[in-house]
Amino acid sequence: MAHAVGLDNTVCPPGALADNLKPQNFAVFASILPEGKFDLVKAFQKGGHSVGMCGDGANDAPALRQAQIGIAVSTATDVAKSAAGVVLTEAGLGGIVAAVKVGRTTFQRILSYTLRSTIKKVAQILLLAIGLLMTGQAVLTPMLMVIIMITGDFLSMSLATDRVRPSETPNSWEIGKITAAGLMLGFCFLAFCTGVLAIGKFELHYPIGTLRTLTAIILVYGSQAITYAVRDRRHLWGLRPTRWLVLSTCADVLFISVLANRGWAMAPLSFVLLATILAAAVVFWMILNILKIPIFKLLKLS
Repeated sequence: MAHAVGLDNTVCPPGALADNLKPQNFAVFASILPEGKFDLVKAFQKGGHSVGMCGDGANDAPALRQAQIGIAVSTATDVAKSAAGVVLTEAGLGGIVAAVKVGRTTFQRILSYTLRSTIKKVAQILLLAIGLLMTGQAVLTPMLMVIIMITGDFLSMSLATDRVRPSETPNSWEIGKITAAGLMLGFCFLAFCTGVLAIGKFELHYPIGTLRTLTAIILVYGSQAITYAVRDRRHLWGLRPTRWLVLSTCADVLFISVLANRGWAMAPLSFVLLATILAAAVVFWMILNILKIPIFKLLKLS
């Protein structure tokens, strides 16, 4: 059976496992004692591996519990099922592949959401401070903050439907790397927002009301750029977004643009200015797509 799937290297001797066992030295483990399964899982974990264990009997329960993911087949005993993290409901092992794929897909979606949130928080908090120093007043009113939150929430919810590439290897939460990536890209977002705000303040000499509208617009438009840039970390453009993600983006942009153009709950901006800022956000998105590849590669975050 091992030969049929390409495992042709050394076979571990049957029976009790050695205390100093190095799992990487063997390709096949067979005729292992019940307690040996538990020891084998721990040996692989000690070597830095993420372990999945599939079993059906009571003697598999300790190993199922110890593994990162214990999988009990549909015909497993109650003891094995209670010890496992995943219980297959159909005969065969095909459900294991589906479970791994769904798990890794879900992880990628959560990672995209986490990165996007980190980038936005870094940029928004610092932009409020910079705007206060630049204008001497708050650049966002409570009402504008609520509007920004509403547009961001719809986009965040639509990310749960997005198409992603499942990773080729097991995933783990590396908070330090995620934070570092968020800071790097967050400062890029901050530079974009600050640049637009500075043009409005020092070149166009807009009053504070118009600057507040401008701040809200660049945060919403820029958030769209961030979302589409970080949704894929290994490729320049990523998979085609789902209909719900595109519809959410269109709704957000249309909603904030109409409010800004009509002057509802904020000072009005011309259609030409809104179109110019949107075009700048598209350029920012293209630049961010180029910058993200070396950043994620450097941090080994995918």
